[in-house]
Amino acid sequence: MKTLDLASLPQAHGRTSPWSDRIGALMDRCLTSDALYRWSVSNPLTRWITRRRARQVFDLMAGFVYSQVLLACVRLRILEAVAERPRSLDELAQWTHLPAAGLQRLLQSALALGLLNLRSQGRYGLGPLGAPVAGHAGIRAMIEHHAVLYQDMQDPVAMLQGPGQPGAMAQYWPYTLDEEAQAAQAAQAALAQAEKYARYSNLMSASQPFVVDEILASYRFDDHRCVLDVGGGQGTFMSRLALHATHLQVKLFDLPEVAALARANFARQGLESRSQAHPGSFLKDPLPRGADLVTLIRVAHDHPDADVRTLLAAIYEALPPGGTLLLSEPMAQEQGETPQGDAYFHFYLLAMGAGRLRTPRELMAMMAEAGFAHLEIVPNPMPLQTQILIGRKCQGLPLKTPSSVNIH
Repeated sequence: MKTLDLASLPQAHGRTSPWSDRIGALMDRCLTSDALYRWSVSNPLTRWITRRRARQVFDLMAGFVYSQVLLACVRLRILEAVAERPRSLDELAQWTHLPAAGLQRLLQSALALGLLNLRSQGRYGLGPLGAPVAGHAGIRAMIEHHAVLYQDMQDPVAMLQGPGQPGAMAQYWPYTLDEEAQAAQAAQAALAQAEKYARYSNLMSASQPFVVDEILASYRFDDHRCVLDVGGGQGTFMSRLALHATHLQVKLFDLPEVAALARANFARQGLESRSQAHPGSFLKDPLPRGADLVTLIRVAHDHPDADVRTLLAAIYEALPPGGTLLLSEPMAQEQGETPQGDAYFHFYLLAMGAGRLRTPRELMAMMAEAGFAHLEIVPNPMPLQTQILIGRKCQGLPLKTPSSVNIH
């Protein structure tokens, strides 16, 4: 077990030396120089660097087009069609009910992006990047969902101006709306409200397996007897966990409309004797007692700091002495580390209108403020999708920001 000193990690707004500033300024002048650009293109030893950077800039500019090619392939179910067997242009035109001339542009674009590849007799098959999309309904659901995000990001500068009218993304996630907006929604037809909760719960359920697999592969549940998942949606994680660790009792806490969906899900899987779904709001209602492990999966980053502190304090209060909190969600990288999904998640959460992406350091500091100790970062195979933090309730310890955490 390796110990990591939090104080030694670089701060997000740490100082840089005057020398590094001068070197940075010199690099800026060089990289923006037309003369240097012309020289680097003409020099065989440096041409590849210039070409690579030009391609990277082009990909940044063209990224929205790439995402729309992907979205079109998903909506037309092209990847699923060629996963069954390679198909010709004419076959895919019949499949999609599109004219061959227009469809060919999409197929050629998908080839260029690695979503498709060419097989014998000019037929189209799955490419290396198309295969995971065709194989996982959760990925396709998230791609379709991003059409809502793109509506809000038509004017990214306007998004940065601050709170205004809730956008399409904020409307999509009912719990992110403020009380006034929620009251207005409550006045709408009950059926429309139920459909909205079911819609976001279905999306979370479809995309949850990727995170669930990371947790099950990284953390052992043998020493626990009862697990409470706060904000657990339809119970995808709790159902998988109950089947994975058959000795566990599982509980779920979420909004009443969502808890009802989870209860029905547990019943469908024959888990009634080992599961409970409790309705309520974790910002207003006390959490159920009796669990020695509380899980918080993709919840904290959806909420502002004050709400996260309220939630962590409620979890600490609900746990018995020696109880454990497992927090798992995408996290920002510390300064100096290689960014993973930071650029994406910062704007995704901005569009939601409530949360923000936090570093492990920030989350562990908030956990410590709530009283948790023995904080650990649990390594997992795919940290782009989620990172995992552990904290334990140890009575009698002072509430302070920890100076160190353990890494397994």
